[in-house]
Amino acid sequence: MEIRHHLRQFLSRSDGSATIEFVLVFPVFIMIWLASFELGMLQLRHTMLERGLDLAIREVRISTVGAPSYENIRESICTNSLILSDCDQHLKLEMLRMPPNVSLTGIGEADCIDRSEEVSPVREWTYGQAGDLMLVRVCFLFDPFFPTTGLGYQLAEAFDNGDSYALTAMTAFVSEPE
Repeated sequence: MEIRHHLRQFLSRSDGSATIEFVLVFPVFIMIWLASFELGMLQLRHTMLERGLDLAIREVRISTVGAPSYENIRESICTNSLILSDCDQHLKLEMLRMPPNVSLTGIGEADCIDRSEEVSPVREWTYGQAGDLMLVRVCFLFDPFFPTTGLGYQLAEAFDNGDSYALTAMTAFVSEPE
């Protein structure tokens, strides 16, 4: 009889209800905050990669030095992309000569660095002749800030090696005659 009385008293109390609500709602808010932060950083990194690529290709277009090298353009992109950490180790470029009347849908995916391999050769790097349409693609690998939660977990799973995510950017220009 006494056990029923104590059980009834325990179940009728309401002094712990705020704790229960907090325990149920707090993880949801933390996941939303972490996903928002991850998405914001993803957008910021992508914007900076696009900015770096645009500034590097602008230098190529107005340059009178001649055909730029792979390393020169890569260094320029890394210098102009202010927040991309270890850019020189995680960035890969390719430059393709494109016929002017071809669609860009059939050129495939951008080539990224394989972190498991020691050497990662250039996929294709052709500067082209005067008047050629040149396509430049860039791939940058990065690790999510929160790889085990929310959006960071989904981003890391989306890429083949499972621990990083690839950002790609693409631009085109016409090789000017000298």
